[in-house]
Amino acid sequence: MAPRAAPAARLDTPVKFLKGIGERRAEALERLGIRTARDLLWHLPHRYIDASTVTPLAQAHLGQEVACVGRVMAKGVLPTRRGLRIFHAVLRDDSGVLECVWPGQPFLDRSILIGQTLLVSGPVRFYHGRQMVPREFVILGDADTDADPLPAGKVLPVYPATEGLSHKVIRSLIDRHLERLISLSHDGLPDPLRLSLDLLQLPEALRAVHRPASAAEAERGRRRLAFDELFDLQLMLIRARSVAKRHRSGVAFTLKRQLTTRLKQHLPWNLTGDQQQALREITADMTAPDRMHRLLMGDVGTGKTVVALFAMLLAVENDFQAALMAPTELLAEQHGTTLETLLAPLDIRPELLLGRQTGAAKAAVKQRIAAGQARVVVGTHALLQESVAFHRLGLVVIDEQHRFGVEQRAALIGKGPAPDVLLLTATPIPRSLALTLYGDLDVSTLRQRPPGRGMVRTAVRGTGQRDRVMDFVREECGQGKQAYIVLPVIEESERADLRAAETMAQTLTARWPELPVGLVHGRLKGEERDRVMRRFRSGEVRVLVATTVIEVGIDVPDATIMVIEHPERFGLAQLHQLRGRIGRGTEESYCILLAESGAPQRLNGFAATQDGFKIAELDLAERGMGDLIGARQSGGFEVRHARLPADADLLAKARDLAMKVIEADPALQRRENQQLRERAVARYPRAVELFRVG
Repeated sequence: MAPRAAPAARLDTPVKFLKGIGERRAEALERLGIRTARDLLWHLPHRYIDASTVTPLAQAHLGQEVACVGRVMAKGVLPTRRGLRIFHAVLRDDSGVLECVWPGQPFLDRSILIGQTLLVSGPVRFYHGRQMVPREFVILGDADTDADPLPAGKVLPVYPATEGLSHKVIRSLIDRHLERLISLSHDGLPDPLRLSLDLLQLPEALRAVHRPASAAEAERGRRRLAFDELFDLQLMLIRARSVAKRHRSGVAFTLKRQLTTRLKQHLPWNLTGDQQQALREITADMTAPDRMHRLLMGDVGTGKTVVALFAMLLAVENDFQAALMAPTELLAEQHGTTLETLLAPLDIRPELLLGRQTGAAKAAVKQRIAAGQARVVVGTHALLQESVAFHRLGLVVIDEQHRFGVEQRAALIGKGPAPDVLLLTATPIPRSLALTLYGDLDVSTLRQRPPGRGMVRTAVRGTGQRDRVMDFVREECGQGKQAYIVLPVIEESERADLRAAETMAQTLTARWPELPVGLVHGRLKGEERDRVMRRFRSGEVRVLVATTVIEVGIDVPDATIMVIEHPERFGLAQLHQLRGRIGRGTEESYCILLAESGAPQRLNGFAATQDGFKIAELDLAERGMGDLIGARQSGGFEVRHARLPADADLLAKARDLAMKVIEADPALQRRENQQLRERAVARYPRAVELFRVG
């Protein structure tokens, strides 16, 4: 029996009880994270269509990237000689007509109907006349609707949609309940403070983002929401830092220079200036009475592991144990091999603890850890097991820390009385973003690369040059090199005209019988994926076809070529992480981006630099904060409305205000701060522990 619809008396009312939704639509809305009335209210547009920015169809010129609105006058599916089926539709507006084509997507014939009004955006090319190949389309109006869905001067919100719930349906549902839901929203920011910051009241801001009279009004609404989330996040981070300082009395290590000096003498290279500076900062933290809680942020190949090893040896020479936790067994094995080589002259052998080890092997390692015989321990989540007990844990190093949740990090840290903590990340981020995400941590940065690394040349090539590119790959691999072929999807489907990883692997296996080809993707079981990766690392597999599962992972010095298909589908930071898999040895390496015609200019900017921090700035400016910080969302952080660096002024104001509030009222107990506390805890549930009295 369908649930009885009722008016939303509270924002926590389940969305299925709202009029016009019911069980079926509620299930679809849940895929978008919409479970309550509050979620529906805060399901904000991800873009706006401003009538003043829409290009008339007749003015969509060749080579341009444009957005157009037109009514579907004709449509159909055309086959090509190669068997590819192309859906095409002819759009008309007052200025003229334009043909739109969707190669490999014949299924659109079922959802796009004659008479509908479409928004399309994408590049315009010439093929028997002007054609657009839309990157995005939105159905604005049905065939039986005469009204103009985008009258002059109107700004139309476009909402994130999902299968079974179109943007148009979501827009109508939100419109239906908007005023009632806004009336239930209360502003926690005192008026004098809000006015001093030139921000809208919260109800006004929500109305502005959902029903803007102009693009400028939508932007004013967004800035108010952005300030709130930055302020809540800074309240939590600054409170976390103050709480941590109260509980950070730990080990004051002594710099004995026994093992650390010997390691420096045996290194086959000199430390970079950045590595030396990071070591000075880490040493100062570890020799202080307060516990270290530091993030070591380094670009791909800048030598984070070596810096971490110096810190581990500082703990060991003080008769403590050091543990390094990695997110995958392959990465843990690699760390184990690297540390074993570097520690051999010091007569120290790192212990490795992995889930796939036999029961007897694991029991033996655990026994040595408990007895204190294992001084340097490397492992995966296996280190978190209750049966793993350290004798005297003094330092915890967590690699690719964003891959672990808050509870997992805390579980390992809790295995020592008060160990210092060093977090590693190979994802460079701009300073403004670091302040937002890691305001509770001290940050050290590595930019310089150690000498002796091979240069990586990056080139953007059109799909028409694919055969030449593949001939180059075959020739290089025939001479003993190895290559990655990276694709954004696993298997061919109706949903995307992309060359799929499975199809590519089958094609190359048939075409290059002399070169063993491997395939890895996210749907493979972990053991199978690791098995293929180990074969690639050993050289048994010469060409590895992969999705982004190889984004962070193994070092293969002979892997000197990476071909990335459809690079326009990847973010710049993701492309940089992928490119970091080559150039690990001394040989010159090549990263080739095989892009569709009309590929965005940003790819040329990416090809022109290897500086991960510059690329992060470009990525941040292009995609905004929401997409870039997903890695830390597993730890409870989420920023959806702020856009940095454009909102750097809001971040500075939010941080200054949060510092003043926490300094005056650390637990947010005062009456005027009650709403701030409730909102911060609602947004970040883990914050409830931070704001307890005491």
